[in-house]
Amino acid sequence: MELLFKRVFVRKTHNTYLQFLRYLFAATIALIFDFGGLIVLKQNFGLNYLVAATVSFTIGLIVNYLLSAFWVFHSSKLKKRHEILVFIVTGLIGLVLTDLILLALTTGLGLYYIFSKIIATVIVYFWNFGSRKKFIFH
Repeated sequence: MELLFKRVFVRKTHNTYLQFLRYLFAATIALIFDFGGLIVLKQNFGLNYLVAATVSFTIGLIVNYLLSAFWVFHSSKLKKRHEILVFIVTGLIGLVLTDLILLALTTGLGLYYIFSKIIATVIVYFWNFGSRKKFIFH
């Protein structure tokens, strides 16, 4: 059991399935910052849901980068400066997708912003994992 735990959670791996599982954990932690920030900024500070979503997404992006670079993927195809730049660009594309989905579902269809965010999160999760695996990490 200990060997399985170490293989899945501790040792470096290039196995895409294990990376996907680790990314799920990393994304969950980032999601706590993202969703938590969205709710706090919207409910406690009265920010517009799109502004709050953008700020909280950015915080989640930073958390996700740190976990992805040091735990999920371990190695990059790029120099650190380029790695960060490509991570930011793919993250910004994810942010645009998130905001467009929120706008369409919340403003367009009248769905509660939390439900819109859940749908956006699921869709953008696959974009984030796939783009980072392909463009940044081995």
